[in-house]
Amino acid sequence: MMKYKLLIVDVDGTLVDKDGRISAADAQAIAKAQAGGVQVSLSTGRVMNACRTIIEDLSLKGYHTFFDGAVISDPLTNETIYMKTIDEKMLKRAVEFARANNIYLELYTTEKFYAERTNWSDAVHHNFFGVDPIIENLDEICESHKIVKAELISHSKEEDAQILLFKKEFDGVFHFSPAHSPAYPDIEFMNIVDPGVSKGAALRFLSEFYGWKKDEVLAIGDGLNDIPLFEAAGTRVAMGNAYDVLKTMADDITLDVENGGVAAAIAKYLLK
Repeated sequence: MMKYKLLIVDVDGTLVDKDGRISAADAQAIAKAQAGGVQVSLSTGRVMNACRTIIEDLSLKGYHTFFDGAVISDPLTNETIYMKTIDEKMLKRAVEFARANNIYLELYTTEKFYAERTNWSDAVHHNFFGVDPIIENLDEICESHKIVKAELISHSKEEDAQILLFKKEFDGVFHFSPAHSPAYPDIEFMNIVDPGVSKGAALRFLSEFYGWKKDEVLAIGDGLNDIPLFEAAGTRVAMGNAYDVLKTMADDITLDVENGGVAAAIAKYLLK
């Protein structure tokens, strides 16, 4: 009988490579793990709509973590078991500050995302993640929608400075977690969520929901937003392309995303 009941996997830089693809080796290994009775679940900063194809292609069943831990849902059945939204008053403050400082800010519901103007990042969202912004007045969006995540995006020194300014203004008000994609190594996606939200908090909720113990959970990741995920998992495997701090936390280091790191980890821990 296998020790592990849950394999929880980050998406970009872990499962999905720089070309936006999942290797055949990783897909086959995941199929074998599922056939052996292991639940395979995604944990990502991505929106749900940017993961539907992955979930369908890999025939993943059950719940997954989106928006860096703000939502736990099954997009195939539209069933959500956990959602933590951002406080409306704090969100309005953030919109006002961003507007006053000419900072491009995005707001996300579970299904859509909004901005007040177009931006160079629109092409990135469309071409790689398959989602497009809706241009609206963000004050009205704050009042009429439940927002689970805001996001800042940078690929220049000026935008880096804007993110630092925003973080300084809202230090302690929001939880900030940077994310990167191998497809766009020079772009930083700064996820902004409720201070109680993280991939780790979501994993603890999911484990309690299913009745899994910590040592029955294997996590694989590569990014800084995977630090809380590793803290909540029993066994932690860092990708070969992971940040050094994550490798330091890891129980093991597998191959990088371009060389089937997920498949190698599954073979070692789940298919013995």
